[in-house]
Amino acid sequence: MCLAFHRSWPLALMLVLLVASCNLSDCYDPMDPNGNITITFDIHKWTNDGYVARVTVQNYYQYRLVDKPGWTIGWTWANAEVIWSMYGAFATQQGNCSNHMFQVPHSCKKDPVILDLTPEAAPENRTEGCCQSGLLSAWSVVPSKSFSSFEIQVGGLGKMTTVHPPVNLTLLGPGPGYTCGPVSDAEPTVSSDIGGKRKVQVFRTWKSTCTYSAFLANKSPVCCASLSSFYNPTVTSCPMCSCGCSEAKQNTSSCISPGNAHPNSRDDTDVLQCTDHNCPVRVHWHVKNNYADHWRVKLTVSNYNYKRNYSNWNILVQHPGFNQSSKAFSFNSTMLPTVGFEDEVALFWGYDSYNNELLQANHDQLGSVTTEILLEKDADSFTLSNGWAFPRKIYFNGENCQMPLPDTFPMLPNHDVGLHPPPLGFLLLLTLLSLKQLLD
Repeated sequence: MCLAFHRSWPLALMLVLLVASCNLSDCYDPMDPNGNITITFDIHKWTNDGYVARVTVQNYYQYRLVDKPGWTIGWTWANAEVIWSMYGAFATQQGNCSNHMFQVPHSCKKDPVILDLTPEAAPENRTEGCCQSGLLSAWSVVPSKSFSSFEIQVGGLGKMTTVHPPVNLTLLGPGPGYTCGPVSDAEPTVSSDIGGKRKVQVFRTWKSTCTYSAFLANKSPVCCASLSSFYNPTVTSCPMCSCGCSEAKQNTSSCISPGNAHPNSRDDTDVLQCTDHNCPVRVHWHVKNNYADHWRVKLTVSNYNYKRNYSNWNILVQHPGFNQSSKAFSFNSTMLPTVGFEDEVALFWGYDSYNNELLQANHDQLGSVTTEILLEKDADSFTLSNGWAFPRKIYFNGENCQMPLPDTFPMLPNHDVGLHPPPLGFLLLLTLLSLKQLLD
């Protein structure tokens, strides 16, 4: 027994280290405890050799969106299925269809990979809920754009009386990081007909739930946070190399100093303005005013990427000040339910056709969006001391922004703000002006 323990303890130690290295936001997100992407297969028609199904990709993440170039899903067929036709999406490869001489299937791949169609797709190839280039909005931002669906006709099953769901479902959204559970039977989907007076049920429903982990994605941060205040001239910059370090040269393939020529490459490689933090996006939180019953913050999001706009962006801020009522003047906002901590979480995003697109940088200026936020004070908790007025966490498009260390936050001066004693020179000037008025 001792020998077996001696041999197994390195594996146990590795498991402990793996769990320890996976922080809370990677393994479980208390700011979005029920977030996931659910993929549903609804069989609504049987055919001679298979079935017709509607496949829906639904984003239930409150603030994590599926950005460009959109989702990619794949699976492995359980038997000898082929895809006869698809509407609203397409398989990237047709595969070997040499066994089908009289009618050529859309795809004969055992493991097809599926992409969404673009909004410009021809009407005959479209179906309801399709053709958004694979983009999915966050559930709390635009629910009507948080899903995508397509129709698929599956055949090749002959006279089999039992059909089986596909296996090994995968999701890229757009990069790695998603883990999908098995595709299994669920309660059949029910929809309304005849103005809601009749309920129609599909023949069979399969579902798979996919969850995201930044730890599994192993991606570099894309965002950092900087801080400032009215009561201290110090600006706390983003931490050095927040999003990784690059060669600090005047002009490289991935970093261009301000004032230099624009990048003209046509590939998909991001080109950033050279900064100490090396992040595509920076979020700046400025404590602007302190009133009797309220306090005011200015929130600014800046894009350092020369080659990419961020459409339908969102910012998530965790701060105890949101326990009280607040108002954002130039952004949409809502409060999100949380689990496991007292601090409230506020979600911000732009107005349609006004500032819902964070434009790419150019040689003159950064692309940026900004708003002021007015927050009501809680007399029992509000303070400007010890960095209380700054956020605990900030997320951009669902990605954690690198925060400065608390000991670098702008600190409140030892004396009360706004009660500076007048300088001696100023008092002498007032005295001389008073004497002059008396003499005149």
